[in-house]
Amino acid sequence: MKKSILVLTALAGLMLASCQSFKKGDGGLEYKFFEEKGGEKAVGGDVLAMDIVVKTDRDSLLASTYDLGLPQIAPVIPDSLVQGGYPGDNNTILKMLGEGDSATFKLNLDTMAARTGQPKPDFADKYIQFTIKVKKVFKKGNLTDSALFEQVNQYYLAQMEGLKKAEEGKIAKYVETNKLQPKKTASGLQYVVKEEGTGANPVVGDTVVINYTGKLTNDKVFDTSNPEIAKKEGKFNPMRPYEPLRVRIGHTPVIPGWTEGLQLLKKGGKATLIIPSSLGYGERQQQNDIPPYAPLVFDVEVVDIIAGPKGDTPQVVAPTGIPVTPPTN
Repeated sequence: MKKSILVLTALAGLMLASCQSFKKGDGGLEYKFFEEKGGEKAVGGDVLAMDIVVKTDRDSLLASTYDLGLPQIAPVIPDSLVQGGYPGDNNTILKMLGEGDSATFKLNLDTMAARTGQPKPDFADKYIQFTIKVKKVFKKGNLTDSALFEQVNQYYLAQMEGLKKAEEGKIAKYVETNKLQPKKTASGLQYVVKEEGTGANPVVGDTVVINYTGKLTNDKVFDTSNPEIAKKEGKFNPMRPYEPLRVRIGHTPVIPGWTEGLQLLKKGGKATLIIPSSLGYGERQQQNDIPPYAPLVFDVEVVDIIAGPKGDTPQVVAPTGIPVTPPTN
């Protein structure tokens, strides 16, 4: 019993120390460094490439570069060009950081509202928390704006190329982890039919009514027609309807992986579609949910197939492949 009390007391002491470890800065800004490399701090005109996690004081995640696999590029605005800035604002945070540094900052919302005249956001109470790891600092120095931009652009393109090269491995790992034996079409689409369904496959012009859940290969859900899944994954939007989606093949503007994949299924069929980025969004990032060169996974259920007019002409790209590999045994 005494040992348990001592352990609890020690834990309480550590928690208290952790809570007290934040230092106070200007404008109510609080900060705590986890690692400080001792290098030159960023100044106005510099540009930072950094990983960042943004959360509210209610512990709600607002954004994370780790989900995208790409750093955020953040310019440090020179004091002479700052409009509406104040000590303790976002620009203050950037100027406290150097290359390799990592820290957490709590941006005071009362100060922000008082100094900017803008209302406090309704999704937080006292502060917004930024946990930052600086990957690289691009020093402006005597560089022209175009020369600095070229450095940043080359760095970012290299990060993008890394995502492109990693895509095949992500798909292979997902298939292996989930013990799948997918078929693969000539276009690169992979799919696993879990329930065959009945009747004929849909063709261009038919309307396919589906329930679906879309996620990345790390199982992070980015969209779904199922309200319970949306709530569980923190994606619920009370302003949108949660009901089966109607896709008229060859007409409804969807990614090519859907145009092709839906034609492989029958009414009542259920399947998992593993869609390479070439049949998805390619190099285009989709908000904060889908990174560039992201393979997508869709769990799909065909609720109904409504026949379209005979001889229909597709208005969007038709499917590009047929199954070319059987399941591996």
